[in-house]
Amino acid sequence: MTQIYKVDSWKEFLQLVESEELRGWAFRGQRDSSWVLESSLTRRLKQFVPQEIWKEREGRAVRVFKRKAHHFLNDTSSLNDDFRCLALMQHHGAPTRLLDFTKSPYVASYFALQSCTTPAAVYAVNTPALWHEATPPGFPELTREAIDPRNKDALQKYYFSNDYPVVWPGEPWTMDRRIVAQAGTFMLPGQVGTSVETLLSNYIYDKPLLVKIILCPEIRKEAMEALYRMNITNATLFPDLDGLARSISYELEVSWVGSSGPLK
Repeated sequence: MTQIYKVDSWKEFLQLVESEELRGWAFRGQRDSSWVLESSLTRRLKQFVPQEIWKEREGRAVRVFKRKAHHFLNDTSSLNDDFRCLALMQHHGAPTRLLDFTKSPYVASYFALQSCTTPAAVYAVNTPALWHEATPPGFPELTREAIDPRNKDALQKYYFSNDYPVVWPGEPWTMDRRIVAQAGTFMLPGQVGTSVETLLSNYIYDKPLLVKIILCPEIRKEAMEALYRMNITNATLFPDLDGLARSISYELEVSWVGSSGPLK
């Protein structure tokens, strides 16, 4: 069951995410609070591909990427590790079953609020419980360690098979610059087509595994100014020229006035 909070001020949001209740959790911001926690792969397959061939098409997509990506990489070692390959695909915009999360509620709030005009949402997943206690229905043996996609053949067995109602939180052993810059992590669902909310709601655990914080759009101005002062911008979250270019959108809004007039 998802626990839902609605916050009407930036101060209220900070008090909630800095509380003991959410300590150590992972967060994801979405600019529309009505959106469910679905991967880009799930959305794409639902739109354009018959369900009976989803498994085959996902496998083909990974194979095609592996066969062609080496032309653009100086280091091709990530193509020999399916989990690292998925993270690389995600990084460059390919639909994958990974959902981007962050260990920082502030980074998550930035992604939620930067372009919102209606209520946005920050989701929080109880990763400490998924690490140590909670297990999927009917599979008490499928602990986080047992289904770790970094283990040999685990990604094929527990994820690409699309048979297991699991969610694994974590990241590859080797992380790229964006993951580091965003304090990033992933949620890896075992079933494409089933939202993370649904998967977690069926887990065996006596406390909430998922919290949804609805952010009223009226807090955006104050929040974005606070996040800017924290140096949380597209330029820092995406440490490359693309990130710098994206950051210019907020520079259109912001104005810092000093003693000698607006700062350029």
